[in-house]
Amino acid sequence: MAKNVAQSSLDQRLAMAKRCSQEGVKAGAKAAFVASIATAIPTFASVRLLPWAKAHLNHTAQALVISTVAGAAYFIVADKTVLATARKNSFKEASNIEG
Repeated sequence: MAKNVAQSSLDQRLAMAKRCSQEGVKAGAKAAFVASIATAIPTFASVRLLPWAKAHLNHTAQALVISTVAGAAYFIVADKTVLATARKNSFKEASNIEG
C-alpha cells in the first residue's frame, strides 16, 4: 500500500516536472523567435547603411550576432519560466498538504 502511494507521488512529481519543462520550451521558443526578428532587422540595416559594419560584418558575423541573441533569449526565458512554474506548483502542493 505504501509503495503504491510513493509510486503515485513520484508519478505526479514527474508529470509536474515534464509540464514545467514543456512550458519552458514553449516560452523560450517564442522569445527566441521575437529576439531573432528584433536583432535581424537592425543588424541587416546597419550592414547596409554603416560603412564600418559593411566592411567588418560578413554573412557569418551577422548570423552569429542573430543566433547568439536568439540562443540567449531562449535559455533565459525558458529558465525563468521553469523556475516560476515550479515555484507556483510547490506553493500549490504546500497548500494542499496543509489544507
